[in-house]
Amino acid sequence: MSFHQVDSMRYYSFDIFDAEALTHAVFTRRGGLSPEPWDSLNVGASAMVLDDPDRVRRNRILAFDALGRDPVSIYDVWQVHSADVICAEKPRPRDVPHTKADAILTDNPAVTLFMRFADCVPILLHDPVRRVVGIVHAGWLGTVRKAATVAVDAMVEKYRSRPGDIRAGIGPSIAAHHYQVGDAVVEEVREAFGAEAERLLPTQGGAVQFDLWRANQWLLERAGVRAIQISGICTACHLEDWFSHRAENGQTGRFGALICLKN
Repeated sequence: MSFHQVDSMRYYSFDIFDAEALTHAVFTRRGGLSPEPWDSLNVGASAMVLDDPDRVRRNRILAFDALGRDPVSIYDVWQVHSADVICAEKPRPRDVPHTKADAILTDNPAVTLFMRFADCVPILLHDPVRRVVGIVHAGWLGTVRKAATVAVDAMVEKYRSRPGDIRAGIGPSIAAHHYQVGDAVVEEVREAFGAEAERLLPTQGGAVQFDLWRANQWLLERAGVRAIQISGICTACHLEDWFSHRAENGQTGRFGALICLKN
């Protein structure tokens, strides 16, 4: 696991992935054009973020340029905390509206998968045998809806992947010690995870927390994925590098993650 620097831009990568086979990055908030409170590499332009859309577009281009990817190769979605999966056969044309989904897969090296985060868990997937990559957005709701499991199942069904061949990276996101949850979430976790739920719901000072890292690791392992790397980086602890919706009281941007196959 390591950080890389391209000019003023800084991004994180996983050691578990073969650099000869794919390009991937989880970008920090550094090196972009946006002012406070979105400073500076904000790639989110939703109604919740309110940054200027043109700045966001230019920030995204900066991120793609840093990895040597054509911005036209992008396939991104309207993230809605679902467990819906899109299999992208080609890039998304700019005039085509975003599809609602929270996992994207492709076996086309001409497609760059891209998602946005600010505490939710980025999960990057690679099957080096069938040459498939994927990216998953898993907040608490996507986690209890088992988005990671659904994505692995889709790789098996669509691309004939074997779960044991798949490698997974669980990226920077909010850690359990910063993620207190209420009774409604606790009930959802218990319903989704059964006997495993109590290990995923540690308590501190009487408050219940949700361990998204361990939960998604468990989902991947149950789906048959054996090679899993967890970054262990808490977004709420390191605001110098990451946007955190919770730590910044919702007044923040979104950092980007991308993955694509090499030709």
